[in-house]
Amino acid sequence: MEGYRGHIEDIDLALIRGAYKIDSIYLHKYDSVSGKETPFFNASLIDLSVEWKALFRGSIVGELEFQNPVLRFTKDKVEPKDLQKDSTDFRQLLDDFMPLKVNRFAVKNGNVRYRDETSAPKVDIGLTNLEIVALNLKNSYDSGALLPATVTASASVYEGTLTVNVKLNPLAKKPTFDMNAELKDTNLVLLNEFFQAYAKVDVNKGSFGMYTEIAAKDGGFAGYVKPLMKDLDILGKEDRDDNVFRKLWEAIAGGAGELFRNQPEDQVATKIPFEGRLDNPKANIWITISNTLRNAFIQAIQPSIDNEINLASVDSPKEPEKKTMLQKVFGKDDDKASAKKSKERKKAERKKERQKKKEDKKAGKS
Repeated sequence: MEGYRGHIEDIDLALIRGAYKIDSIYLHKYDSVSGKETPFFNASLIDLSVEWKALFRGSIVGELEFQNPVLRFTKDKVEPKDLQKDSTDFRQLLDDFMPLKVNRFAVKNGNVRYRDETSAPKVDIGLTNLEIVALNLKNSYDSGALLPATVTASASVYEGTLTVNVKLNPLAKKPTFDMNAELKDTNLVLLNEFFQAYAKVDVNKGSFGMYTEIAAKDGGFAGYVKPLMKDLDILGKEDRDDNVFRKLWEAIAGGAGELFRNQPEDQVATKIPFEGRLDNPKANIWITISNTLRNAFIQAIQPSIDNEINLASVDSPKEPEKKTMLQKVFGKDDDKASAKKSKERKKAERKKERQKKKEDKKAGKS
């Protein structure tokens, strides 16, 4: 990988099992000018072997297992183009390690981190205790199923837990999957370095959760995400030494949270639905705002997955969307713009039709 250097401590062969192990591997970003090395990836062990379950079913495929892997992203390497290049190069590196197509992939006790040493304070956040198991990625068995592959993942996130469940068809030409995920009880106080660096606020108390479902098929997708904060306290006695401008900003942020808080449940939450084509995603901002107000003043949003999204949600016919009160009041300009575009489109179609008739008439005379 260009711009990187790495090392492997040892290789162990297990011929009877059809496997080999890479012991203590690391890969560092390397600056050839300064000679500085920045850790990017390391693992105590990578096990590469034939998957016997698939072999008994007539498929020669492999399985890949990482033990104690750590993947680090730094601010100077999170530009989309750099991240895409790194991901592609890293995937190619793994393909070179594994001579077989990978049908099973697993991660044990993983760690994913993000670091920014240019911010004040410095930021170092991440997921810990990451466990991933992906099965049947090359559809070596259960080939009749619409979504033959599965991915399950879990991780610890600052005293909270993250769980992800995915069913997918990895061989489909267009993304085809059904996914749900939930993040529960993340302690926001433990993320204060992040908030101080990027939002200039301190969180004295509060927890964060997020619940989502997404399904995709034939280039379309549908889903929602529900972010939720409980017991949020941004401005408190711990901030008495802050300067006046910081206190003002924290008061504004805290006041906004207080305004949209559901008092009985002590939570700020909303539900953001989205759908569309992969090349033209859409999220309804008016429904998002309405759900925020509903949570605050009418009924608290439930901190759970709603079990309302699946593949049928993607291609099922949708009823005309009912406008919210906010959309009726404030969305008139949007309606006018939409009506204007529709009128212009119809006018252009009529003009094109008249032009075609003229050309056909002229061709008939000749």
